[in-house]
Amino acid sequence: MKKAQLKKKDIIWTIALIAVPIILGIAAIGAGRFSISVREILECLLPPLFPDAEVSGVTSRVIFSIRLPRVLLALIAGAGLATAGAAFQGIFSNPLATPDTLGVASGASFGAALAILLGMDMMYIQFMAVFWGVAAVVVALLLISGSNGRGSTMMLILAGMVVGALFSALLSIIKYVADPQDALPSITYWLMGSLTGTTFPRLAAGAPLIVVGTLLIFLVRWRLNAMSLHEDEAKALGVNVKLVRVIVIAACTMITAAVIAMCGQIGWVGLLIPHIARMIFGNDNRRVIPACIGLGATFLLATDTVARSVSSAEIPVSILTSIIGAPIFIILLRKTGGVKS
Repeated sequence: MKKAQLKKKDIIWTIALIAVPIILGIAAIGAGRFSISVREILECLLPPLFPDAEVSGVTSRVIFSIRLPRVLLALIAGAGLATAGAAFQGIFSNPLATPDTLGVASGASFGAALAILLGMDMMYIQFMAVFWGVAAVVVALLLISGSNGRGSTMMLILAGMVVGALFSALLSIIKYVADPQDALPSITYWLMGSLTGTTFPRLAAGAPLIVVGTLLIFLVRWRLNAMSLHEDEAKALGVNVKLVRVIVIAACTMITAAVIAMCGQIGWVGLLIPHIARMIFGNDNRRVIPACIGLGATFLLATDTVARSVSSAEIPVSILTSIIGAPIFIILLRKTGGVKS
């Protein structure tokens, strides 16, 4: 009886995690100062179902040129960041691990800021962000290459902290020498995180990295359970620890660098969502990872929709994720006994 109830609960949650992002995505396309009805959205997105429909050119342009790419980016980026956070928390056995644990966010931010300082266009900014994000992780891995496996997980985290601090310092130098009338405001606004100006070409340049990285983590999700054990125990279960660690690090680096390249820095998604998923589904990563995909997509899309709709001036999405994420995380800590009253 209990097993049947658990199966029913899983089915309900699976349907919800698939349906809610889709429904919210349609609502997000219609939300904004230029309101679009659900029927107009469906007529535009599914023309074979509405052969006699007449959608205005303005409505079509708003949907396909502005809102649909942005909604897709929010869904993909949210799912990717949440999945990367859960994966890092799994392989490092650290509940405070985030997608930036190895310094990829600091490296990507430095690369994007450098490109903005040099006056490069958006495609080159994305390339520089991805390149330097990957470079930061490579440097962190090189720093522990001679450790011969002694405390490799802790050494890797420490190396990530060092590399993150280094690239944060380099980013500060760029902000210091940037023109305060031109480049500095652009760098500052970009670092705040925003999905504004998303187009299908920009999406096509970065989204495949996020999708591939998320898929890789999804495929090795059951091995993440073994990674929480001692390395010898994981090997006894037939898990190639080094290979899984490399796959997860590569996947998380791809996801985080690509998200920062397209959106700037967006915090809390990779830390908060995995904890919510574990509260609902338990600690089994076979269930947590799929849950993070749905919950992360929903969270970032909802936050971005509020950010661009709540006032005439768009609020950087990372500000809202922090305002929402910090109180929720404190509540979660209290519920799980992390904070004693």
